[in-house]
Amino acid sequence: MYKLSGVTKNYAKGRQTVAALRGVDLMVEDGEWLAIQGPTGHGKSTLLQILGGLDRPSSGIVDFDGRDLAQLRETEVTKVRATSIGFVFQTFNLIPTLSAQENVESALVPLHTSATVRRQRAAVALDAVGLGDRLRHLPGELSGGQQQRVAIARALVKEPKVLLADEPTGNLDEDTRDEIIGLLETMWRDRGLTMVLVTHDSAIARRAQRIGVMKNGRLSFRRVRTQPSVPHASAARADLGPLDEEDTDDLQPPDLPIAEASSGDFLSGP
Repeated sequence: MYKLSGVTKNYAKGRQTVAALRGVDLMVEDGEWLAIQGPTGHGKSTLLQILGGLDRPSSGIVDFDGRDLAQLRETEVTKVRATSIGFVFQTFNLIPTLSAQENVESALVPLHTSATVRRQRAAVALDAVGLGDRLRHLPGELSGGQQQRVAIARALVKEPKVLLADEPTGNLDEDTRDEIIGLLETMWRDRGLTMVLVTHDSAIARRAQRIGVMKNGRLSFRRVRTQPSVPHASAARADLGPLDEEDTDDLQPPDLPIAEASSGDFLSGP
């Protein structure tokens, strides 16, 4: 799925250069669940953005299914994001003036799917996350857990190969957190997804097959585990012991094409 080689990312800060990533090497297998932890400001956000094609490295190779995202034209990267990568963020990023169904439909607009098919697929996706009776509700009429379920449905409605999640339970209470992570784990297992999840919650990280730790722009692996219910048996790992809890920073997602859709896109679609 992913093969990163010598990936660096530098930012200019005044007259100084800040190294966000320092020679990151990473392989993520098809169907694997990787959790990433680490102190605030040490590169987790940058790594997730580069995996999602939201940012480009300063150097190195970001191989995604045989294509180097670092070398693709922006139009090609946009197509990869639209078809193959789903995003779930801590702050949900739902469009407040659109219903739950319309928010989910927004992920299909870049694919030029007909309005009828969009509505049908969005309804099925919402039903899969337990919101089949909330299709017409606005985000403000839903609880935090329900809003995150809508965001998960939006990420998965296009049937992506990989799901990238930034603190998906960070704004939720403990009970709702457990429901949402359970839902994500079920979707990962049943759909054979590849999932990369940034979290500060060690209880969540321990459920992943591997745990990576970002520190000073470098990636190491603190813990791996055996996961009995994996989409692909080759992804199973050996348990090397407990993980100490780490702080993590909030990923502030760049503007995505789907977030710019308006209600007119759904009313005027083919």
